[in-house]
Amino acid sequence: MTTTETLIAAAEAHGAHNYAPLPVVVASGDGAWMTDVEGRRYLDLLAGYSALNFGHRNRRIIEAAKAQLERVTLTSRAFHHDRYAAFCEELAGLCGMEMVLPMNTGAEAVETAVKTARKWGYRVKGVPAEMAKIVVAGGNFHGRTTTVVSFSTDREARADFGPYTAGFEIVPYGDATAMREAMTENTVAVLLEPIQGESGVIVPPSGYLPAVRELARERNVLFVADEIQSGLGRTGRTFACEHEGVVPDMYVLGKALGGGVVPVSAVVSSAEVLGVFRPGEHGSTFGGNPLACAVALEVIAMVRSGEYQARSAELGAHLHRELAALVDTGRVTQARGRGLWAGVDIAPAYGTGREVSEKLMERGVLVKDTHGATIRIAPPLVIGEEDLDWGLAQLRAVLGV
Repeated sequence: MTTTETLIAAAEAHGAHNYAPLPVVVASGDGAWMTDVEGRRYLDLLAGYSALNFGHRNRRIIEAAKAQLERVTLTSRAFHHDRYAAFCEELAGLCGMEMVLPMNTGAEAVETAVKTARKWGYRVKGVPAEMAKIVVAGGNFHGRTTTVVSFSTDREARADFGPYTAGFEIVPYGDATAMREAMTENTVAVLLEPIQGESGVIVPPSGYLPAVRELARERNVLFVADEIQSGLGRTGRTFACEHEGVVPDMYVLGKALGGGVVPVSAVVSSAEVLGVFRPGEHGSTFGGNPLACAVALEVIAMVRSGEYQARSAELGAHLHRELAALVDTGRVTQARGRGLWAGVDIAPAYGTGREVSEKLMERGVLVKDTHGATIRIAPPLVIGEEDLDWGLAQLRAVLGV
């Protein structure tokens, strides 16, 4: 057996089968490239589902992490530490908001947003106890905790994990009328991805997000934007909501906030909203730890430069032109997205999303399939145009163009 086969066999024998990874074993990464245990290089067109927006081993982020590793990595929130205030202030400023509640993973941040919205509903809006409702969209992906899968419409994510958490109303994504009809006096929040990632990079109709923003304001409901995948430069703006001129009441952030080095997530909102918490009501041992704050501070500084948003916008326009040409060939039925983010639906005659992903892997390109026919393209924002074009050439070759 090769080293790759041996390691995959060991992983299959001793690791729970909650993923179906492509048969590649990565040993190192640099920028937009990864190298496997056999020494073969691959162009990364997934970027850890946007956790690696700034590339593998980005020197600025690695140096920030190394410097903090030499000082202190964890205090718990039982004490203050010297990176926490700067992290909260800088992230709040980046978002145009006032307060930050840091956690670790995206799913934890979504759970935090749900708890925040409910507590705000009871303490501020005056919703009767135990009656708070949150409206969500079909096709959503906000994580895999028990509460979050309770409002998923993905059967694989939900099956055999009940009983489910109550208090959620699911409406079709992109349908503002359905959203309006679902709201009652007990609705405390609308929770949406401004672009749905796991569903295949689904961009809502123009005007949808502004309509939801206005509706939430009219009904005294919090508009919560899950920008865990779409935020921090992925779509060519700092936040995907900006494409529609929308500012939500709450951002939920994660993935890229940790620079591909450590898990960092956060809920960012106003003092009125996050001010509902009192000591002991919510927390996390690792949330807002010194190492996480140091890494995230470097990420925030990089995002503030605007360089990565500009790269995503420019190369993203090129990406979508190339994908539109593939649609014209009939090999691809649809390509959607914004910036350096695309969902590509493969025509059935040319293979499933998984089959195309495996063929691309054989040609040195790594992507990931979703929902049968779709592959997702989301390279690190540091990718060069020449490398991007090479990756797209491999896709054309796989599809016989």
